[in-house]
Amino acid sequence: MREKKYIDREKSWLAFNARVLQEAADDSVPLLDRLRFLGIFSNNLDEFFRVRFAAIRRLSLSGKSGEKILGGISAQQLVKDITEIVIEDQTASLLILKKIETELEAENIFIINENEISVDQEIYLKDFFIQKLSPELVTIILNDLSEFPLLRDNMGYLAIKLVMKKNSEVRYAIIEIPKTMNRFVVLPSDDDRQYVILIDDVIRHNLKSIFNIFDYQSVSAHMIKISRDAQLDIDSDLSKSMLEKISTSVKDRIIGEPVRFIYDQTIDKDTLKFFLDKMKIDSTDSIIPGGRYHNRRDYMDFPNLGRFDLLYAKNDPLPIPGLSLEGSILEKISEKDYLLNAPYQTFSYLTKFLREAALDPKVTTIKITLYRLAKNSQIISSLINAAKNGKKVTVQIELQARFDEASNISYAEQMQTEGIELIFGVKGLKVHSKICVIERNENGKVKRYGFISTGNFNEATAKVYTDVTLFTSHQQILKDINKIFDFFNINYRLYRYKHLIVSPHYTRIRFYKLIDREILHALAGRKTYIKLKMNSLSDFGMIDKLYEASNAGVKIQLEVRGICSLIPGVKGMSANIEAISIVDNYLEHSRIYIFGNAGQTEVYISSADFMTRNLDGRVEVTCPIYDQGIKKELIDNFDLGWKGNVKARVHSELLDNKYRQRKDDPVFRAQIETYEYYQKKVELLAETS
Repeated sequence: MREKKYIDREKSWLAFNARVLQEAADDSVPLLDRLRFLGIFSNNLDEFFRVRFAAIRRLSLSGKSGEKILGGISAQQLVKDITEIVIEDQTASLLILKKIETELEAENIFIINENEISVDQEIYLKDFFIQKLSPELVTIILNDLSEFPLLRDNMGYLAIKLVMKKNSEVRYAIIEIPKTMNRFVVLPSDDDRQYVILIDDVIRHNLKSIFNIFDYQSVSAHMIKISRDAQLDIDSDLSKSMLEKISTSVKDRIIGEPVRFIYDQTIDKDTLKFFLDKMKIDSTDSIIPGGRYHNRRDYMDFPNLGRFDLLYAKNDPLPIPGLSLEGSILEKISEKDYLLNAPYQTFSYLTKFLREAALDPKVTTIKITLYRLAKNSQIISSLINAAKNGKKVTVQIELQARFDEASNISYAEQMQTEGIELIFGVKGLKVHSKICVIERNENGKVKRYGFISTGNFNEATAKVYTDVTLFTSHQQILKDINKIFDFFNINYRLYRYKHLIVSPHYTRIRFYKLIDREILHALAGRKTYIKLKMNSLSDFGMIDKLYEASNAGVKIQLEVRGICSLIPGVKGMSANIEAISIVDNYLEHSRIYIFGNAGQTEVYISSADFMTRNLDGRVEVTCPIYDQGIKKELIDNFDLGWKGNVKARVHSELLDNKYRQRKDDPVFRAQIETYEYYQKKVELLAETS
């Protein structure tokens, strides 16, 4: 066996983010959407440094090499490698942004700075600064402070250098760029041109006004930004509730250790040294030179300027054939299972299910797990409505959902006030499953209805994340869901599930068995295959099992959007494995697992990726699909993705993100073809009804 068996997880993730950057660079992507991808690239990088890089840095500073858990590379070397890769990607992103801005100018859209303002714009911005921006500004003079102020995680700051007329004394200051306002200001225009200026430059334009009490000869402003370790350290005090502990830990995140410092590379050396020294940032942190502007994640909210011709055309979400939003959903689900594939189909079915359950006099209980929720969640509103209607509502809400902790704490407090029973999970385990079960009295008996999903119950992300949700009244599957809620309450007991595959106790061993069965079929000469669609594949044990299947002759197709630590196509190790990643307008988020089983195909949907944390360290649910029509639909979904040759990249050891080329095949863009697939289903039903 060759020496290198795995691709480093962090480097593979950075390769995924480079695919996002490819979308920003792609001339075939509409211009304003290219800016959005640039924002996504930046936002992804922020989260990476706050979580993954921070964890590796902790390991590095501990003095341990970490080679065993990192797949053969030391933490110290990995910190250096990541910094080099990020500097290269950041440099590329600046060039891409410059190119986009040039192309926007050809469309009469100009992003200008403080030196390019016209007389009319000057008048507008003076009023804008006085009335709106100035009251939001936090400005701190630094020289005379006994303690350097705490700079907030991932906020943008202007580092100010004032050179005084008297003795050329240097004073330093900091201005926080407010997050309470859109960073882009649309300026008035008297021609067909459109002008946009960043708030940063509005501040620069008004430096004289801000520092008018100082007698200075020169003033300069350069942007800086810091990322902090976002790991939550949970208090072990038994007298505190879980709500209190998580709330305190989220507040403590504000003072987490610095892990990345980005600065405008044109900043004066003495100014840079002043800030690095005062913030105690050294070579163990990732210090990255950048351009004039940071926090480019804000480009996700760049104004559309009414230029919808520079955006992807919006596809209206489609109905599920045979399932009406006007009639009773529960009545339909009692007859057969239905599958929702968002965003191709409308997420409204899920909220309609909960609203109907909230009002139905026969419904007695609702149980649901919640991980990430929309800002103004209809899900929460429906659950509160159900409680007000006398239903017994039980909600397992994950307070440690990364970066959604504060939001989930707020929702938890709302639900507690309304008498909803809350479960805060299992000690040491995040609850990442996406499940719901309701109980309804029918003819003197209790009948269950429910849904199981690959994605969050979040109507906002459901517009851009691809996820599948199974609606079912299969009583045994729903009985298993009830057992999971029993496990939340009595978690020292090991529960047995007849249909569902549940982490942390069963998922790894069950998937091993499913792969082993395919190996036996292959060795017996029977037709066999494995098709897996997921977000990430990084668990070494699962990768080794797929290598074993490949060597036994099992054909394996992998659609892995993000991290892929498996090395495909290597003779003697993975010759029968192909792996691709699709990065396009929608974020590929579904987990669909298909096993050929010698013609008796088995299909599963899951909340779990093939990552160690999902297999062994979280509560996850994988659900078998029994309805033959839905089975075919999910296989079709996988195959549509597999045919993709426009937005599909090939996973390889080189991490070079090469686009998949199929010489003889016509252009096939998987997400567009998938939408058309569902469109045809709706048209076919209309023709036959």
